[in-house]
Amino acid sequence: MDMALDLVAGIGRATLSLLRATGAITLFALSGLSHIVRPPFYGRVFWGSFLETGFFSLPVVALTALFSGGVIALQSYTGFAQYHAQSAIAGIVVLAVTRELGPVLAGLMVAGRVGAAMAAQIGTMRVTDQIDALDTLSTNPMKYLVAPRLLAGLVALPLLVLIADVLGVAGGFLVAVVKLDFSATAYITATLNALKTEDVTVGLVKAALFGFLITLMGCYHGYNSKGGAEGVGSATTAAVVAASILLLAFDYLITDLFFSH
Repeated sequence: MDMALDLVAGIGRATLSLLRATGAITLFALSGLSHIVRPPFYGRVFWGSFLETGFFSLPVVALTALFSGGVIALQSYTGFAQYHAQSAIAGIVVLAVTRELGPVLAGLMVAGRVGAAMAAQIGTMRVTDQIDALDTLSTNPMKYLVAPRLLAGLVALPLLVLIADVLGVAGGFLVAVVKLDFSATAYITATLNALKTEDVTVGLVKAALFGFLITLMGCYHGYNSKGGAEGVGSATTAAVVAASILLLAFDYLITDLFFSH
């Protein structure tokens, strides 16, 4: 009986902890969004975050997308050749890249690179009292540190995903033409026939949401870190893990919303 009560109590504590964290993150996100639309706006911080999130993440996202597109083409050929359906490979590649792999892989790469960096940077500022110093200088830390980064994530990741879509499809094309002896003209024609505006649009919507979630987790965990260097490390790890889990969860929800019918 005592073990059952302990189990129920543990589940209750975990549930309450989850609800508290969800509420705190929601309030943090709403506060950050409200500061985006209210002056003043720190453009220099925004452009620095935009470059860090978008431009400097481009090499890793580009390579990931290129090789992922090639792998999809190769694996699809292995399965479809058994049913003499090789002509469907171009459609499968463009569908998988634009709907799923482009946004998800770009998001995961950016979460590991940018989300961790934001959490470490803001966390270091927190444990060294630099955020408190901003308050003493009459500078709102949410407006200066959080709002520009949230906006940068919203803008930069869709641009990254758009490039990832092109490179993913190009990777599939290269493998199909060079390795699998497809006709380049026929493959391009099949790709264009399979390409739908809705697929690209939904992928970009996912990317904008993913960019917001990644920067939100990085800022939130860094802003609330404590305990010196160890606390900053824990905040960095928590930011990447939380962003990755939320990214995959919201990917399912958006996919179910747009493509389940």
